Amino acid sequence: MAGLLEGKTAIIYGGGGGIGGGVARVYAREGAKVFLAGRTRDTLDAVAKDISSAGGSVEAAVVDALDERAVDGHVADVVSKTGSVDVSFNLITRGDVQGTPLVEMTTDDLLRAVVAGLQSSFVTARAAARRMIEQGSGVILHLNSASGEGAMPGMGSTGPADAATEAFMRYLAAEVGPHGVRVCGIWTAGVAETLTKEKLSAVGGANVPDPQAVVEMIAGMAALRRAPRLYDVAEVAAFLASDRASGMTGTMVNVTSGLVLR
Repeated sequence: MAGLLEGKTAIIYGGGGGIGGGVARVYAREGAKVFLAGRTRDTLDAVAKDISSAGGSVEAAVVDALDERAVDGHVADVVSKTGSVDVSFNLITRGDVQGTPLVEMTTDDLLRAVVAGLQSSFVTARAAARRMIEQGSGVILHLNSASGEGAMPGMGSTGPADAATEAFMRYLAAEVGPHGVRVCGIWTAGVAETLTKEKLSAVGGANVPDPQAVVEMIAGMAALRRAPRLYDVAEVAAFLASDRASGMTGTMVNVTSGLVLR
């Protein structure tokens, strides 16, 4: 039985990261030719090795998703090898800052995630959309925490960054939809297998709780009484990228285990 993504070409920006690597493994399992893009060769190669060992099709390239020329060149290279780009998924780290009141936050700390998130989404989506419009098909995906939909104290730059990227993606969906191109996203937060002390400290400072404490806190607040798992996110990402989701565009899919109820 053919996989959900059999014959499709997928580019994953941030493919060496926790969520990016998990999505890449599922995409390859479902038959996609996976192209990992990111800034750290070692982590990209580690994910690529796992996929190759499992019999999947994968290539890795060092690409900065904020660099227009690098992204455009990489997409052109992918198309020259496969003939198409069917899925583009932006999962890069934005440099979010949380835990600092907005009135005490520096301008740089507020804008870093907003600019990195919006710029990388624009640069990668634009490069893919140009090819997808020519093909008459394709799926552009992104992920955020759903913080742009509400207002929770202490979320810092995350809410504005989420909101900016979501707004761009909805407008893009309206423009490219008539050409057969879909644009969707995933809401999630606190994916248990991807949390490390280092990652939490980079966002929230030195005094953040241990990862297990964060997972337990999220589980206590979520309707399903558990934190989202990497499996949950990756399987939904595969569905959204597949033809089974062909009627969906301009929308976010909630994979927060009920941490967000909307």
